[in-house]
Amino acid sequence: MSMINKKTIEDIDVKGKKVIVRVDFNVPLDENKKITDDKRIVGALPTIKYLVDKGAKTILVSHLGRPKEGFEEKYSMKPTADRLGELLGKEVVMAKDVIGEDAKAKAAALKDGEVLMLENVRFHKEETKNNPDFAKELASMAEIYVNDAFGTAHRAHASTAGLADYLPAVCGYLIKKEIEFMGKALSNPERPFVAILGGAKVSDKIGVIENLIDKVDTLIIGGGMAYTFFKAMGNGIGTSILEADKVDLAKSLMEKAQAKGIKLLLPVDNKIGKDFSNDTEAKIVPSTEIPDDYMGMDIGTKTIELYSQAIKSAKTVIWNGPMGVFEFPNFATGTKEVARAVAESGAISIVGGGDSAAAVEQLGFADKITHISTGGGASLEYLEGKVLPGIDVLMNK
Repeated sequence: MSMINKKTIEDIDVKGKKVIVRVDFNVPLDENKKITDDKRIVGALPTIKYLVDKGAKTILVSHLGRPKEGFEEKYSMKPTADRLGELLGKEVVMAKDVIGEDAKAKAAALKDGEVLMLENVRFHKEETKNNPDFAKELASMAEIYVNDAFGTAHRAHASTAGLADYLPAVCGYLIKKEIEFMGKALSNPERPFVAILGGAKVSDKIGVIENLIDKVDTLIIGGGMAYTFFKAMGNGIGTSILEADKVDLAKSLMEKAQAKGIKLLLPVDNKIGKDFSNDTEAKIVPSTEIPDDYMGMDIGTKTIELYSQAIKSAKTVIWNGPMGVFEFPNFATGTKEVARAVAESGAISIVGGGDSAAAVEQLGFADKITHISTGGGASLEYLEGKVLPGIDVLMNK
């Protein structure tokens, strides 16, 4: 687990130094280019404030959206620079380009404690290709590289990994927090350790299940992927979502869990519907009795009770993925109640990004969760035990 032992901004002298920081300011904007959710900018504040307070010359680099090559007004970083300025209570200088004359001149003119925002790094196709010449140009403006963008740490891009070839590289507080919580949960958890995995497809979570099956005491499965497991048990699943090519895998995962003495919990009852809509005719049936013309849409009341009991006894909980069709209010109960159980468990609780994070936020349980991961794809890959390039390149302590 070499990813845990990384140097942070506190392990390096930043005073008066030009520090280029990869942040994740990929925030949603409305049609008037107003930011509708600034969580990611707020998340980067501790690192930026630390650098400002220590008298560093801070250069921020991020992407926003999926621009094609070249400048596109709607993907400009300008709104994020303005919002950051409001949050910091000081001006954030905006560059007109990424590695062009304007960016270089403004970087060179920075005084101690000042902050510069570069334009969208994905205006250059070299960014996602991790082009070394592009990374070198970017690095030439600074003396230290800080990665604080956990959400993109699973990608080997120029600004997330390439910069470390040319500058001493450390992590910011956001990545530090991710590594500490997830790293400890995976390498040395307080037990009982319970993992809850949901979502539509087994295929998205195979790596996670295989990695966690060696580490957890109880594995709880919900969401659409449960039906592939039911099929593996020989149960009828009606018109529920099924990955037919993963049935044998589901069977072998159940056997593996049994051989290791791990509790693998599957739904005992399901809320089912006639068709895929919020207002469909719905009822709750035992998992073994799903009629041919119905589809599973959520976990049932007995399952909620079963899962909540298992979560209550936990000392460490990791949760990734909803228990049902969370976007339909009539089929959101399972996810809500699991969120409630995790929030009230008193355990060290880690919620992987995406839908589970959204559920916890929406229900007002966020402040009761120990750690909500900022990276959907990155947290999944971390839970799979994969090496994240954006963290792997940082200096070890």
